[in-house]
Amino acid sequence: MGQDAPFITICSDSVGDTAEAVVQAVIHQFEHRDVSIKRYGNVRHEDELRRLMEEAAEHKGFVAYTLVQPELRETIREEAVRLDVRIVDIMGPMMQAFIDTFSGAPPTRRPGVLRRMDENYFRRMEAIEFTVASDDGRDLGAMLEADLVLMGISRTSKTPLGIFLAHRGRKVVNYPVVPEIAPPQQLLALPRERLVGLTIAPEAMLKIRSERLKSMGLPVGSQYDSLERIKEELEYAEALYARLGCLVVDITDKAIEETASLILGHL
Repeated sequence: MGQDAPFITICSDSVGDTAEAVVQAVIHQFEHRDVSIKRYGNVRHEDELRRLMEEAAEHKGFVAYTLVQPELRETIREEAVRLDVRIVDIMGPMMQAFIDTFSGAPPTRRPGVLRRMDENYFRRMEAIEFTVASDDGRDLGAMLEADLVLMGISRTSKTPLGIFLAHRGRKVVNYPVVPEIAPPQQLLALPRERLVGLTIAPEAMLKIRSERLKSMGLPVGSQYDSLERIKEELEYAEALYARLGCLVVDITDKAIEETASLILGHL
């Protein structure tokens, strides 16, 4: 990370997931941008706020915050003026809009209310742990317990897509499709509603694999990034999907969120 890389501070009186999710979503809109992110969670005292604001001032960055306690919200605004640091209130405008438009009642001001340990939270955490443990078809028996099995040739974004779906509470197994390896019986026994096949335009895959080899410092031009080999793998995968009668999603030029939305809509 270079010295001139943008520096963003995340400040929250809870764990900071909400603010970081918004920051990451914005960063993804800017290609080839190195950004340094430092997160401060469970901030409950004004002294903590002053220290992190001084650090942000030194780095000439800005602060994204989710603070619900009035005294902390006032302090961070005062420090922003004193230190000439830009601050971004993630939740404040939304809370005010809710008050003005719907209820007129004040919010509870309870830090972490969005992250309380309810049934949905535990289900989501269980799904994430399950999906990580089942990555790349390491546990074939897990297919029988999974909500979804993602199938696809190498570099079809199975892992990040699986993690994204796990955050939506789905237990996911991803299975790498390779022509030389016959599909396991566990896969063939599953109902088609729980199977999703991923495909992509051969030329798009060629570019992805070539870039992957370059990033690893490996020479291009191997069988891995051969257009002929890629077409062979895709034809094999699509024949398998037809045999299984499952949903097939073309991920060409699609963001992970868009692909996940299509899958969840199908379910």
